[in-house]
Amino acid sequence: MLYYLFDYLHKQFAFPGAGVFQYISFRAAMSVITSLLITIVFGGKMISFLRRKQVGETVRDLGLTGQKEKEGTPTMGGLIILAAILVPTLLFAKIDNIYIVIMLITTVWLGALGFRDDYIKVFKKNKEGMKPRTKILGQVTLGILVGSLMFFSPDIRIQEKQHVTEYSQTHNLQVSSTYEKAKQQFTKESIHSTKTTIPFVKGHEIDYAWLIKFIGKDYQNYAWLIFIPIVILIITAVSNGANLTDGIDGLATGTSAIVGSTLAVLAWVSGNIIFANYLNIMYIPNIGELTVFIAAFVGATAGFLWYNTYPAQIFMGDTGSLSIGGIIAVFAILIRKEWLLIILCGIFLIESVSVMMQVSYFKYTKKEYGEGRRIFLMTPIHHHFQKKGWPEPKIVQRFFLISIILAVVTVITLKLR
Repeated sequence: MLYYLFDYLHKQFAFPGAGVFQYISFRAAMSVITSLLITIVFGGKMISFLRRKQVGETVRDLGLTGQKEKEGTPTMGGLIILAAILVPTLLFAKIDNIYIVIMLITTVWLGALGFRDDYIKVFKKNKEGMKPRTKILGQVTLGILVGSLMFFSPDIRIQEKQHVTEYSQTHNLQVSSTYEKAKQQFTKESIHSTKTTIPFVKGHEIDYAWLIKFIGKDYQNYAWLIFIPIVILIITAVSNGANLTDGIDGLATGTSAIVGSTLAVLAWVSGNIIFANYLNIMYIPNIGELTVFIAAFVGATAGFLWYNTYPAQIFMGDTGSLSIGGIIAVFAILIRKEWLLIILCGIFLIESVSVMMQVSYFKYTKKEYGEGRRIFLMTPIHHHFQKKGWPEPKIVQRFFLISIILAVVTVITLKLR
């Protein structure tokens, strides 16, 4: 909203300093500062309010050190994160941008889904919360909505790099600026496409439509048949992965802040034609505006750590964990970098895989030998290390280090072929 106000003041009255709101970098900086202030300033008040209302966590006895001390710690702190994302985005982003609209829908949708789950656990005293199929249905519905908007919206388009021969034959190579040089490397017309980035391969891209090429020459018109299910799968997997990671103080929050910072870099270079040309990646017009949104996300998650680090004064609950996982997934899909999440969200992946391995092996051995056996002492895998006697802060710090390494590797893949 402030963008439109200062844009008007700049154009109509040449108001001093108003023109700075044209720069994404400035608005992203203001977004992260505002979100940090919201979480830090209002976080304490939120904790006091939740304590007065006795909105506390009910802890199951899993035999973990220090677990019972967390009984009664305020939960549903994800509401602070959601507010710290939504308010700066509405203030500093162009809210008529289709990508911003999709991210706002995602944030509110998954926030409401997580809030419903927490409400059942806290106020209805049902430790199981929302039925798994209801939760999955909510995530699938969001996936259908996001996938449909991306496939059918005329505002979501990309510009591809031209072939060298085509470029040299149709353009004058003597240009005066880096911007013009970069601009000439891409097709003049933006196109509707289901292409995405895939690491470690020549060309760095894959088109989902190729997977159904066998149906005939009009296969691209039916690409939604494969595209939408893939979107659903990614949103569900990453959202639930973040949910599983939220098991010890600060782990999911800090990891998400690292992931969000990396996604901010990826969004900015994808929306900047000069850097897109340098990195030899697809240029996505108007996608740079998402930098403002993800800056708010980073500020919100980093700010929440003020109260969520060990020993946590508040838990985010499913209101937060479902939301941050879904936001990361949808954001990566929009910037066409979803397959990089396999590396970038390695912590979420390891947590999820550890649970699947444990459950599968337990069922197999119970059927085969009459008694269930385990691979890990406990899953998700952070609990395995707790069982081995590692203090919570040590587990979290080491997982943070791994996450930072994975973030660096993710960025490096843009130049690897």
